[in-house]
Amino acid sequence: MPARRRVTIVAAAVASIAASAALLPTWSAGATVVDDPTVDAGTRATFQRLADAVFTDRTQALVDGVRSAKPLTDGFSGDVRLSSRTARGEDTALTTLDRRKDLLARLGERYRKADTAVTLDATRVKGRTAEAAVTETTTLTYAKVRGDEPRTTGFQAHHELTFTADRHGDWQLTGIRDTDQGMAVNTVAGPSVKAPTVDDTMPSAPRAATTYPAPAKPKTLTGAALDYKAMAAYAEKYWSNYNKDYPDFNGQGAGGDCTNFVSQSLKAGGWKHVPGYVYDYTKWFGNADIQSHSFIGVNEWSWFAQNSKRTTPLANVYQLDVGDVLQMDFDKDGSKDHTMVVSYRSPQGVPYLTYHSTNTYRRSVASIIASYSNAAFYAYRT
Repeated sequence: MPARRRVTIVAAAVASIAASAALLPTWSAGATVVDDPTVDAGTRATFQRLADAVFTDRTQALVDGVRSAKPLTDGFSGDVRLSSRTARGEDTALTTLDRRKDLLARLGERYRKADTAVTLDATRVKGRTAEAAVTETTTLTYAKVRGDEPRTTGFQAHHELTFTADRHGDWQLTGIRDTDQGMAVNTVAGPSVKAPTVDDTMPSAPRAATTYPAPAKPKTLTGAALDYKAMAAYAEKYWSNYNKDYPDFNGQGAGGDCTNFVSQSLKAGGWKHVPGYVYDYTKWFGNADIQSHSFIGVNEWSWFAQNSKRTTPLANVYQLDVGDVLQMDFDKDGSKDHTMVVSYRSPQGVPYLTYHSTNTYRRSVASIIASYSNAAFYAYRT
């Protein structure tokens, strides 16, 4: 981002913080504060504005880079600011995203504009520590649009920010944690996934290559037994507004909603229930009241998909077409961690994935590969 533009963003955030400062208690410079600092409406507003500035800078780094930029923390001082450690972490994050921007450009993908908004969902205060739960909503506009390619990609990500007050009552942002699985395009840390025990007697899907272009593997979208367009339409309808007819597995300890969402999309396009015992991976069913493990579990879905012959493996991720499924094993430990469905394929042969955890709309497979180059990929033709 040009220095002038970054200064404008930061200056706007600082001005907002200054405007809110009048609502905050006044502390003398050398006084020792005995009582816990107050987190009132003005303080919460500054929490939200600082979070907005942080995530705006992250997404903007994917558009303009950061080589000529001033540090985010320049100008942030007083009642709410970044700690020095957090500031160093954000500098590193922006550098990582700058490199990702360059890698995406080599893969033929560029962004022209980024729009980020952050809402404050809840604040928990204990003594001198405040935890703020926020939702980041970002739209990235592609720089080049050919034919009917998508103009934008977007996502919603959830974060928890930790603020700590010093003895003068001044708050510092001391921690940023992603509370989703970490699959947003501006996420820099790898997803934290606890690998389940994998039974090596189960069907093992072959890995897919990630080279572009891929050998042709056309898929018939019309006249087939399944309605692939209905699968894509379902995914793009419910990518951020969840279908209340199914449970949401994004809660604490729930394991994530990615496979549950993909199963719903496949069901919308014609996949039929195979009722039975919930733990039996040869069965597949799901509704508001009960779901088989194969309906909601990443590995269990793969076992069912292969055993039932409802899918066939694809040799390359760029062969994926509308209604096909892509899975990832982030650390190549043999346990698959994430499931996505293709909701669009460009005339140039690039699949675009829509998924939950993090809620994401039409993210290109090139972007996913650039962000997770060390992952193993598994492509399924449905």
